[in-house]
Amino acid sequence: QLVESGGGLVQAGDSLSLSCAATGLTFSNYGMGWFRQAPGKEREFVASRSMASDGIYYSDSVKGRFTISRDSAKNTVLLQMNSLKPEDMGVYFCAAGGPFSTGWSLQSVAGADSWGQGTLVTVSS
Repeated sequence: QLVESGGGLVQAGDSLSLSCAATGLTFSNYGMGWFRQAPGKEREFVASRSMASDGIYYSDSVKGRFTISRDSAKNTVLLQMNSLKPEDMGVYFCAAGGPFSTGWSLQSVAGADSWGQGTLVTVSS
């Protein structure tokens, strides 16, 4: 089970941190990532990482502004979002790949095996 938290309303240029707590899986055996979905648009990849290694991947639109990290002791993956833009607005979903997946394989919706319920991020201009 994946449970996200940390969404909210911010102004453009602000920062926000999202958290995803994972239960029921051996954290180190999975790739974990974040996707987002804006109204009327398809769900898109944001960032992912391998929990057992340092493989980290970002979409071009967030590279340099967002940082994905892990807290293995808490089975949690974090997304620090800086310099937020109105186009970053949407529902953010935490995702996990299948067993022994990696961040590389989680760069598309098809690579996700389970999803959180989503948390809304609103960025005002």
